[in-house]
Amino acid sequence: MYKLSIQEQIIGNSFFLAVKVIRFFVGSDSQKMQLKELEKYAKGTVGKAIADCLNQNNLAFVPHFENHDLKHVLLNFKMTPLDEIRLQAFMIGNGNLSIPSVAIFIFGFILMPGQWKLFYRDFKRGKKALPIKSWMIDQYAEKKLSELRQFIYNGKTKESFLAAEMIIRLINILIIGVGVFGMLFCLPYLWSSNLTDLIGAGLPFIAGAILTTGGLINLTILLKKKQQRQMLIQP
Repeated sequence: MYKLSIQEQIIGNSFFLAVKVIRFFVGSDSQKMQLKELEKYAKGTVGKAIADCLNQNNLAFVPHFENHDLKHVLLNFKMTPLDEIRLQAFMIGNGNLSIPSVAIFIFGFILMPGQWKLFYRDFKRGKKALPIKSWMIDQYAEKKLSELRQFIYNGKTKESFLAAEMIIRLINILIIGVGVFGMLFCLPYLWSSNLTDLIGAGLPFIAGAILTTGGLINLTILLKKKQQRQMLIQP
């Protein structure tokens, strides 16, 4: 059995005291009901994983900090003093600069200098991952845990793809604009009785129509792909 170091014991006792104070002033009846609801989810889902994690460690939700346990499960950090500090290092790298997160990390950083390299690795992992500080249990309880974990670390790549997609969308809009302008510019000449005018305006008009149609088709395809992605990742 793993034996906690003195530093980890200090951190663990501090957390226990803080949780006890919060529950004394706030209460935890609604959190007990929330845990019962999560236990009903299917195996492999985020909700079930959170419930199993808390029950296995003989823990319960802390009022107003329920979504903190979501991060523990998603990022696969254990419910130990060391992993609590590691989680905060990850979240700071991920963009969460809240007072509790920074305070907890500084507390652990001072008490555990031997783990600074590990904390730094977790910090870098957080920077590379998709921002998750605003994620909430009720949004993702039904999602598959394995898929969501992959999404967290592949999200940055997807964000880059979305940026490229936005550029493509703007280019298509520009193409449509050019095509419509060309058609409108050539339209008056199509009614001319002069054969030279008809030929000179007809070809650019057809080219404009092709550009406009192609741009509209591309925009439609991009819109459908966007809707499909949203159906996959949105709660």
